[in-house]
Amino acid sequence: METINIFETKEKSHKQGIKESFPVTGMTCASCAASVESVLKHTEGVFDASVNFANSSVLVEYDKELSPNQLQNALREVGYDIIIDAENPSEVQQELQQKHYQDIKNRTIWSAILTLPIFVLGMFYMQWEPGKWISLVLAFPILFWFGRSFFINAFKQAKHGKANMDTLVALSTGIAFLFSVFNTFFPEFWLSRGIEPHVYYEAATVIITFISLGKLLEEKAKSNTSSAIKKLMGLQPKTLKIIENGEEKEIPIPSAQLQLEFQVVHINDINGKYKKLFPEVKTLF
Repeated sequence: METINIFETKEKSHKQGIKESFPVTGMTCASCAASVESVLKHTEGVFDASVNFANSSVLVEYDKELSPNQLQNALREVGYDIIIDAENPSEVQQELQQKHYQDIKNRTIWSAILTLPIFVLGMFYMQWEPGKWISLVLAFPILFWFGRSFFINAFKQAKHGKANMDTLVALSTGIAFLFSVFNTFFPEFWLSRGIEPHVYYEAATVIITFISLGKLLEEKAKSNTSSAIKKLMGLQPKTLKIIENGEEKEIPIPSAQLQLEFQVVHINDINGKYKKLFPEVKTLF
């Protein structure tokens, strides 16, 4: 009689390692997924890593001497995270995603409210001198409070010689803002050279607002996708019927994660029918 674990989530590989899947947080684009893969693959003791951006998870094959906490610390240094030591990682990930969605929603709304007057001043009242100072005051919280995540993530990426979408947003808006601040405080530098000292506060704030709006729509779409996947997962069988030593038993599938010695296993489907899994695979419905 052979002992088989048919619901193994951690398995030893040919490299004497462990293969395990972790939910990932902090990814916002395909470039982020590539960064997560790259960081993990360059972590000592990791044999391979594969990110599934659609469901925000990563499959890592690593040395059994390496702990998940070390993987987590490596990702945290570049602005990402994985969920470990949780009884139900999927639920924890869903809660974090919902919290992140509400945070983006609030930041987007306030950014839009403050951006509107800056846009009007920049487009229709460019020659009105007080408008530059009003725009400066309103633009500062948009960039460095509501849009602070772009700069924080870009800095973390830069420390490791990497770049992603946050890097592009931080560079473009940061340069536009600093150039505008210089022209606001020192307009004579350009006037003495016969150049009009234009400001671009509206460009920097509009970029932050629209990128935030895009992230908001993306998070909502990902949330809807996750809900659909969970509904599909709810259709999977809930129990197993095992025939052991001539006696038939019915057990919950989670209990089957233990090492079981059996001759024949039947899995109940949602219609009460079953599939014969062992010793030979045979579909009975």
